[in-house]
Amino acid sequence: MEQKSATDLVKEAKQEIENLSPEQVSEELSKGDVTLIDLRESEELSQNGKIAGSVHAPRGMLEFHADPSQPYYKPVFDKNKRLILHCASGGRSALATATLKKMGFQNVAHLDGGFKAWKDAGKPVVH
Repeated sequence: MEQKSATDLVKEAKQEIENLSPEQVSEELSKGDVTLIDLRESEELSQNGKIAGSVHAPRGMLEFHADPSQPYYKPVFDKNKRLILHCASGGRSALATATLKKMGFQNVAHLDGGFKAWKDAGKPVVH
């Protein structure tokens, strides 16, 4: 079996998913009817702030938060809604978006470049 690096896995995931720029995410958020999910760890949020209105769901719990049969299910993971995921730089969110697609989520995308790209684009952050 061929071994793959984390970089390989992220590259593959990005070919299968919708990759959004900070401008595209900002535009979707301004229109409403979208849920932005922050996959970073709690420490990352407290150190660096977050995008206003985002819902925190650490990457390690994603599959359990997204599965209604699990006790950790979060109703924010609604297969009928538009979901946009983000992490710090886009790797975890690319993998997570590909995973949600495998779980039956159709209208899911991620912020390519993550929170760093958002900040670099001059988009607002709250603490």
